[in-house]
Amino acid sequence: MPSTLRRFAPAKINLGLSVLGLLPGGYHALHTLMVPLDVGDELEVSPADTLSLRVQGADLPTDAGNLVYRAARAYLDAAGEGAGADIVLHKRLPLASGLGGGSSDAASTLLALAELYPAAVDLHALATALGADVPFFLHSGPALAEGIGERLTPMTLPPLHLVLINPGTAVSAADAYRWLDETQQFTPPLDVPGIGTALATGQPLPYFNALQAGVAARHPEIGAALAALSAAGLHSPLMSGSGSTCFALAHTRAQAQETAAELQNSHPDSWIRAAGML
Repeated sequence: MPSTLRRFAPAKINLGLSVLGLLPGGYHALHTLMVPLDVGDELEVSPADTLSLRVQGADLPTDAGNLVYRAARAYLDAAGEGAGADIVLHKRLPLASGLGGGSSDAASTLLALAELYPAAVDLHALATALGADVPFFLHSGPALAEGIGERLTPMTLPPLHLVLINPGTAVSAADAYRWLDETQQFTPPLDVPGIGTALATGQPLPYFNALQAGVAARHPEIGAALAALSAAGLHSPLMSGSGSTCFALAHTRAQAQETAAELQNSHPDSWIRAAGML
């Protein structure tokens, strides 16, 4: 058994997010193209007699109030494992930012424990019970997510280079969906082939985020972030997920890196990164 496993927990963006309507139980029917990025959190997972969690880089719960702890507990129970794990979460992504950080951390925890304590456990079922975005992070590469996000179809996309900007605002996903429910402005499916073609040709992407209008109406800093990305010469600016991180695409990796550095200088209080598809 390895002494310590180190796992990268990637962020994601949504290359478009359509909310088709409401489902029973308060869930939403989604149609979204999710892409893992080469920026994210990190975890260290070691075998131990009991389960413990430490968090570095953010003030987060270290008990069942943390999705990582719940994921670990769920796996150990499902595996019938009497031992535990010592988990250290190095939090590098902003909180409640639409980048899927908590979901990715949970999925990475499941994968790490499955390696530490192999057992006939249905990871996808555990992931779905933990949250709609968690199953996506069990797999590598882009995927079209449908249903509540648990129905995944792997996709092949051209490389992409982008800049992320988070203005420091935490947005609750529950709030973002509630604001959409209040307007009932549900949206049609995404033009996934059109998105792929635009990525391949460097053209503006024909996408939208159904949650963006409601979030931006209550958080003007979202609109300011989108405007800053456009003014910097990037294209197809969009809010990711339920916000508050926004992104836009560059034509090259060098352009993304140079633009991110320039934006960080002009917006020192924002979290800004150049990123690519993992």
